[in-house]
Amino acid sequence: MNDPTDRLRLARTEGVGPVAWRRLMRRYASATEALDALPSLARAAGRATPPRIPSAGDARREADRVAAMGGRLLFQDDAAYPALLARLDDAPAVIAVLGDPALLSQRAVAVVGSRNASANGQRLAESLSADLAQQGLAVVSGLARGIDAAAHRGALRTGITIACIAGGPDVAYPPEHADLQRRIAENGAVVAELPPGVQPQARHFPRRNRVIAGLALGVLVVEAAPRSGSLITARLAAEAGREVFAIPGSPLDPRARGANGLIRDGAHLTETADDILAALPQDATRLRGQLGLAESQEAHETPDFLPEGDHARTLAAVVALLGPTPTAVDDLIRRCQLPGPAVLTVLLDLEIAGRIETLPGNRVALLGGG
Repeated sequence: MNDPTDRLRLARTEGVGPVAWRRLMRRYASATEALDALPSLARAAGRATPPRIPSAGDARREADRVAAMGGRLLFQDDAAYPALLARLDDAPAVIAVLGDPALLSQRAVAVVGSRNASANGQRLAESLSADLAQQGLAVVSGLARGIDAAAHRGALRTGITIACIAGGPDVAYPPEHADLQRRIAENGAVVAELPPGVQPQARHFPRRNRVIAGLALGVLVVEAAPRSGSLITARLAAEAGREVFAIPGSPLDPRARGANGLIRDGAHLTETADDILAALPQDATRLRGQLGLAESQEAHETPDFLPEGDHARTLAAVVALLGPTPTAVDDLIRRCQLPGPAVLTVLLDLEIAGRIETLPGNRVALLGGG
């Protein structure tokens, strides 16, 4: 049986992202064995010093802080971990949940949009969210200003809402939403991927967005400017086989350009909750053909090791094809013309060594010139 302390230590180890955590847990019999193997894996990919691994005391203190808040840690391989989120290529290795973890497995819709939202946009988000929650759907959003806050408030009036936050579970951001976050924890659920005490930074929000998309069967965009975080959430949802909905707006309002663009690209034009209910899948079995990393790679597990010469040749071939621009892993395997399991093995080693970054959508990018 896997020790939860060591599973948390592995999740918090330098260089071990969600994809690496999943591969390590699949490769080794336990998190303890994976932790023991990390220094040699890092050396194999060219790292001179071993990655920083939290102590058992550090992990226990984090777990105790979450428990003191009335929360619970869910690991990706726990039965209680939401199955829909687990289908993502880079589903979080561990999440802290304040509130009822069972709500994360409820049929859900995400409602997202502009922080600088119009009064009409906020009114629509609140009304639609109240209607969706009244129909038994959980409404998922990111607790940001504008559309997110309106969606949470509307859902709280009639049912359940789930807030996915970019910092630690004890950090309210923006600060004026502290009371709203508390109410959601008491009546729904608050989800955080980062440890207690961590203040949200710009790089945390795209990762928060993929959790929002991952928990939901579909994503509704109410208002969004081009290149906004809401459009990132919609793109991640589409890549994960989820439905995308958008409310049309005036072409004279720049806040409508993102949603109008989504509709041009095939999102469901949405005016009422009935438009969403008619198109939303009943469950994960009816998603649009997307398989997560666990399913798509189940048939070819990552091998325990490669012979030294094969490992060096495969590593050199992979690094030569990588750059700072993200590359899809499937495309990398095709271009390498090498066995998929061998490429996955060296990608795991390179991530642990801090030479690559794994990004949403099962993509990788070279760090620091390789």
